[in-house]
Amino acid sequence: MSMNQPTDESPAKSLYQNPPRVILMAGKGGVGKTTISAATGLACARAGMKTLVISLDTAHSLADSFDVPAKLHDKHQGLPFPVAERLEIQELDVQEEIERYWGEVYTYTSSLLSSTGLDEVVAEELAVIPGMDDVVGLLYLNKYAREENYDVVILDCAPTGESLRFVSLPQTLEWYFKKLFKLERNLMRLVRPLAKKAIDVPLPEDVVYRDLESLFARLEGVDRLLLDNTITTVRLVTNAEKMVIKETQRAFMYFSLYRMTTDAIIINRLFPENTGNSYYHQWTDTQRRHVAEIEEIFAPVPVCKLRLFEDEILGTERLGRLGEELFAEKDPVGIWFSKRPNRFVRGENGNYIVEIDLPFVSAAELNLHREKDDLIVRVGNFKRHIPLPRAIRRLKHKKAKISAGILYITFADENRSE
Repeated sequence: MSMNQPTDESPAKSLYQNPPRVILMAGKGGVGKTTISAATGLACARAGMKTLVISLDTAHSLADSFDVPAKLHDKHQGLPFPVAERLEIQELDVQEEIERYWGEVYTYTSSLLSSTGLDEVVAEELAVIPGMDDVVGLLYLNKYAREENYDVVILDCAPTGESLRFVSLPQTLEWYFKKLFKLERNLMRLVRPLAKKAIDVPLPEDVVYRDLESLFARLEGVDRLLLDNTITTVRLVTNAEKMVIKETQRAFMYFSLYRMTTDAIIINRLFPENTGNSYYHQWTDTQRRHVAEIEEIFAPVPVCKLRLFEDEILGTERLGRLGEELFAEKDPVGIWFSKRPNRFVRGENGNYIVEIDLPFVSAAELNLHREKDDLIVRVGNFKRHIPLPRAIRRLKHKKAKISAGILYITFADENRSE
């Protein structure tokens, strides 16, 4: 019996009465995520859902997909605005949002950089440190979930590495606030009066910590929203090319590591068969082999196929056609696959087994260790803290193995013979 099966069907429902359906559109840069995000948003809106598509990529092109005039785009800089009936889009303005939500922190970071001799304008630009754009995206997602503004929110993610940072950030922030924040704040209160006399570098005032505390309060619950597979799923966009497939495999594995459920693989830009043009024969043969490979390695996750259209996809008419082909037999809002990537199972002899879906990973790539009540799983440069249920915390980690893409970790009483 699974121990992490929530008593309520949706664990996020304890915080959000009527949360939106959330879809993360992710994948390698250049595969067509933004176009498919836009087409999905339009399909959801035409199905009667009030829908928002948010661009999380700093190199925004979402408005361009809808062929929005520059004047309209500039007028609504950083805020949601309508592009069709029941459909709005939003391209985040990170600089403006940081000043709004994280003002004192931003001011302090700017002054700290200026004290090193940097030009003030350069310091202000550099004060937007990596990760702040992800924080802003999470703030808006949580805001819309709390206020029940939309039925569907689609996140047009940045390329793979940055989108993984986005989903791992709530856990990182929670760890910081639980383990270090209070200690660091109290320590600074003690040393600030003495340190100001000894060094020229500006030290954070308590108002900076108040801003951080307020920020964390605004983010409360967003991790439950992201990890609730009755609400949020990932759709990975790929192309039928060897290098892209490899990155899609890595993305699938890392999203599983962070307990995100991938409910579809979308293969974009497939050449049509039987064009009569011999120039494309090799391409179509290669793509056919890669499509079969994708269907095999990602099974049983549904695989959707999109042909390469005759022309670029711009504007609602062409986006609508793409959406009609993509969702010809599917509900765009539906959850197409819902297996939980992490499971806690009661084994024999009072043992417990943690099962984690980690496809495409070998035992040599894995590093496991225990830190108090957390199990820490590291794969390459990524790691995840997995909070252990109370029944497992008193037990010792006995053994681990990988079989058929699943990591099995056994916990048992060290005094009990197996």
